[in-house]
Amino acid sequence: MQTLSLFSTLGCHLCDEAKVLIYPLLNEYSLELKEVDIATSRDLVAQYGVRIPVIQLMNSSYDIGWPFDETALRNYFSSQS
Repeated sequence: MQTLSLFSTLGCHLCDEAKVLIYPLLNEYSLELKEVDIATSRDLVAQYGVRIPVIQLMNSSYDIGWPFDETALRNYFSSQS
């Protein structure tokens, strides 16, 4: 099972929308979701602050930030496997 990181923060309504898209795909792509609160690190805020929600598969140098839809997620998961 591969880890999918979701960079988000508390109270982010777009992050909640992203989770609605992501959750149904986790089993299909054998993914485990790890939520990372960017508020815990200045570096993470600097890197992702204006882009959240952002997802990234572990060991991938490529991520995708909002806005994304189910098709974009499927394309990302398929291209990274």
